[in-house]
Amino acid sequence: MLRQPIVTILGHVDHGKTSLLDYIRGSAVAAKEAGGITQAIGASIIPLETLRGVCGSLLDALKLKLTIPGLLFIDTPGHAAFINLRKRGGNLADLAILVVDITKGLEPQTVECITILKQYKTPFIVALNKLDAIDGWKKGTNLLKSIADQAPNVQREFEIKLYDVVGKLFESGYEAERFDRVSDYTKQVALVPTSARTGEGVPELLMVLTGVAQRFLEKSLNVVEGPAKGTILEVKESPGLGTTMDAIVYEGTLKFGDIIVIGSSTEPIVTKVKALLVPDQLAEMREKKTKFKTVKIVTAATGVKISAVDIETVQAGMPFVVAKDIEQAKADVQKDVEAVTVQTAENGLIVKADTLGSLEALCFLLNERNIPVRKASVGPVNKKDLSDVQAVKDPLLAVILGFNIASEIDVQNTKVFTNAIIYRLIEDYEAWREGMKRNTSATELGKLTKPCKIQLLTGYVFRQSNPAVVGTEIMGGILTPGIQLMRASTEVVTEVRTIELEQKSVKEAKKGLHVAVSYPGVVIGRQLKEGDILYSVISDREFRQYKELKDLLSSDEKEVLKEIAALMREKNPVWGV
Repeated sequence: MLRQPIVTILGHVDHGKTSLLDYIRGSAVAAKEAGGITQAIGASIIPLETLRGVCGSLLDALKLKLTIPGLLFIDTPGHAAFINLRKRGGNLADLAILVVDITKGLEPQTVECITILKQYKTPFIVALNKLDAIDGWKKGTNLLKSIADQAPNVQREFEIKLYDVVGKLFESGYEAERFDRVSDYTKQVALVPTSARTGEGVPELLMVLTGVAQRFLEKSLNVVEGPAKGTILEVKESPGLGTTMDAIVYEGTLKFGDIIVIGSSTEPIVTKVKALLVPDQLAEMREKKTKFKTVKIVTAATGVKISAVDIETVQAGMPFVVAKDIEQAKADVQKDVEAVTVQTAENGLIVKADTLGSLEALCFLLNERNIPVRKASVGPVNKKDLSDVQAVKDPLLAVILGFNIASEIDVQNTKVFTNAIIYRLIEDYEAWREGMKRNTSATELGKLTKPCKIQLLTGYVFRQSNPAVVGTEIMGGILTPGIQLMRASTEVVTEVRTIELEQKSVKEAKKGLHVAVSYPGVVIGRQLKEGDILYSVISDREFRQYKELKDLLSSDEKEVLKEIAALMREKNPVWGV
């Protein structure tokens, strides 16, 4: 016996995820959302009859017999599509639909979703949505025939946009092709053009989805008997019931009266099921007007509302299990939580998130960028977090990153980044870090001897000695008072005492300027002559520092440094290496 597959809908904000699911359900959830954007995680059951009704003649044409009882869709906010509700050992979803606006292609959040899907090895199908937004597109009754019947220029535009997505997916490590051209679904990602507005391509999408599930996921879809395991979607007040939990049961059976243990960022929560309520088929769990009916038992995979005592502090995304042995169950769920929340980096960020799944996703993406994490936990920023961040020695890592959370304390003396979009949260931190690095580097750069190449101008000796004052051309780099000067032979001959430009003393002179420079300890005509070319004296240590700070140097400064290095290496081949 097969259970219904759990399907997650992912994608960049406003690419049409909820609208696509709406069309399937024949509901209007998207229209009721603030600004048309999903604000909370929801779950919907699409029964077998609906699948048959939507797919219709396609099933007959392909002689595809449906053996799954339906589909359980999890719809996530666009800004948190990568939340990836967890189960032990991986992702809650058996399959995923990655929704991509065909007119916009893969956007940053889409790429992030792909990264997370790759992390959990979750098979996925791409819905190339908003097909109707292609200029000149005319709706047909059959997707493939509709594509073939489009005007040549429309077909051309469609193919360009489709294969742009194919190319971008290849860059992410996936081979992809239009669903009817896929030769091996185990090796290629299927792209199904769709329109959530007109419904075009939706039957084909569901057909591919169910076909892939039945053919390749049969083993994982076998019903597992025994105590339930699940994940909390949302905790909220329900009229007449008090605090309830919307949850997904992904394995086993949950019954009225069961003792369940729920993971926590502190101590596991032990409670008893007072009531089990399931939504009407095709209804959205998060909808206020959704009707629920009380049941005595639910079996995976399904969405369910759980009424229980002492669950006010339960956090979304936490795992739960039915307990036969309470102490063992506590150990099991806490092990699952600690797998995400316990980090090992001595110097690293303090990371906070609203759910365990989003915390895991955030930590994974930080790891992808080689950003260490000292501690990760669920919930708002608290006093313990401030204490932890103070223990971080690296100032560029003494930072708190918070995804979709608030702060319950004053954090004005601590650097805290918060955002409801993970990629923007990470980008904000990286931009700040690079800015800090540049500021630090600029400070370090300011302490080094400036690279400079100069020439004493012929006919501009204003004083021959004590100190000699000579008109000087800056041929490269920056000349500053106090630096020592050497010949091409590397012999140190003098230093710069003062620099004047138009009879005014200046602190520096850049390439192209003609200035009057005073040189102590030399006589023009003896130690120095008109036309002589001199270089600033750069030490071996300074040169190595310059190599680390090369991005802050101008092109002519780099050229002068190359010349100086070449001169020094004539006597010492490993100078500056």
